Amino acid sequence: MATDARNTGADVRVLRRDEWDNWYDRLLDAFGGVPEPAEERALFNSLTEVDRSLGVWDGDTCVGTAGAFSFRITVPGGASVPAAGVTMVSVAATHRRRGILASMMRRQLDDVRSWGEPLAVLTASEPAIYGRFGYGIATTRLSAEIDTDRVRLSVPAGTDDVRLRLADPVSVREACEAVYARRVAGRPGMLARRPGWENLPLLDPESARQGTSPLRCVLAERDGEVLGYARYFTKPRWTPEGPAGTVELRDLEALDPASHAALWRFLFGIDLTGTVRLHTRPVDDAWQHLVSDIRRCAVRHRDSLHVRLVEVGAALEARTYQAPVDLVLAVEDSFCPWNEGSWRLTGDTKGASCERTGDAADLALTVRELGAAYLGGVSLASLAAAGRVRELRQGALAEASLAFGSVVAPWLPHGF
Repeated sequence: MATDARNTGADVRVLRRDEWDNWYDRLLDAFGGVPEPAEERALFNSLTEVDRSLGVWDGDTCVGTAGAFSFRITVPGGASVPAAGVTMVSVAATHRRRGILASMMRRQLDDVRSWGEPLAVLTASEPAIYGRFGYGIATTRLSAEIDTDRVRLSVPAGTDDVRLRLADPVSVREACEAVYARRVAGRPGMLARRPGWENLPLLDPESARQGTSPLRCVLAERDGEVLGYARYFTKPRWTPEGPAGTVELRDLEALDPASHAALWRFLFGIDLTGTVRLHTRPVDDAWQHLVSDIRRCAVRHRDSLHVRLVEVGAALEARTYQAPVDLVLAVEDSFCPWNEGSWRLTGDTKGASCERTGDAADLALTVRELGAAYLGGVSLASLAAAGRVRELRQGALAEASLAFGSVVAPWLPHGF
């Protein structure tokens, strides 16, 4: 069924497979018009779920795009919860400020609800856009540029027992995916990778390298078992003083502290390099406690995953709470009015229930704040200090802030 976009002759409808090239070209146009490498385009062609993708058409011209991958995301407590991975959102420059984006968001959230998925998640090219549709910034990613000529590592016992082995990244894909899969349940925000997604970290088109080596992989092993891996590039550089190359880390996962430290020590010690750069790591990444001088690591934080509760009751029931909680939330959600009203949340480390109630509210907030706090990385007390959460019963804010927290920081390991 088509949905009219406001003040246009355009309509929003589900994409057909034979329209994908046209639709994707319009997406690339909206993001600057630079063609993608053939390998990347082919991968996203294979990953696109056309029956969950929307196009806006003005006659025969595509003027808007939006997609939704069918993901499962880890929430506090370790459950893997269905979530729509909102992606490939664009509006043609010729059709801005005509309600097209709002029409796509409206149709998409209605669809997500009909699919029975309690969450929608996205990464934003411009973070100011999505708050008005109820998305809150729930995770932060860490980047760093580490001066390995001056920073040293202090590694834990057992690090020397870990065997490191260089391997072709494609040939050890399954072993690396097995390590990744074992890590997923332990950190909120991580995505369980569906078939096909294991190829995303292996993308390495030569045209996109910008002077770096081909993608490389090192495995951490003990007694023949793969316990970790790092995938990286090296970029040579020479100065009058000597070599000053860079290691560009793509991803790193490890199952124990010794394997983790062994991989970082390897990256720090690659010949002819003096810098390790990383771009998408958890804010509580353990390497920060191994380095001798954190100031020489140029650590920065940036928003990452934006979360939207599509069904408040089901979403809040899907996670656990690190302290007992029993309170009533007065939720405002003008864009998805089925979430409006008061909800009684009761829960602890074993489970939770969340049902509508007529009881007096303890906290008042919008669905955007719930999205920000949902994975445990943003404190409700911090949001209250900004005036975005109101405490209606004394003590409720402290109770809720403690309960909603997470032992480890939530983290999205890769984009989509």
